[in-house]
Amino acid sequence: MSLQPGDPRLRASDADREAVAELLREAHAQGRLTVEEFQERLDATFASRTHGELVPITEDLPVAEPRPGAAVEGTDDEDDGSLRVAWGIWATAVLINLVIWGIASASSGEWIYFWPAWVAGPWGAVLLVRTLFGERDRDDRGDDGPRQVES
Repeated sequence: MSLQPGDPRLRASDADREAVAELLREAHAQGRLTVEEFQERLDATFASRTHGELVPITEDLPVAEPRPGAAVEGTDDEDDGSLRVAWGIWATAVLINLVIWGIASASSGEWIYFWPAWVAGPWGAVLLVRTLFGERDRDDRGDDGPRQVES
């Protein structure tokens, strides 16, 4: 990866240095850099002041390819994973409320008002809408994946 074309004399921001550091971490994880090379380049990255100093650090590395099983920010895999987690949390909360309601009903000797519906219903409806229509909403906003930061 090399930085966006531009004036190499421009000062590099912390975000620019962090982007290069992330690329180095990925290259090291893929076995493209030894520990020593990784450390040298990382030190040079955080010592750099301009874009011109950052470019040579990564010019011999290919564009980062995600590691197997690693989610790329802003992709569908990440969205599916976060929805799965949200549904899991919802199911756990509903189950706990059902158990509490069941114990309260059993101890009173009669079926009491089914208040867990107020927890399960609205929250579940929001999750269902997000699951069914979340992708369309993201496309309507023009958010179709990871963004490239311009420097």
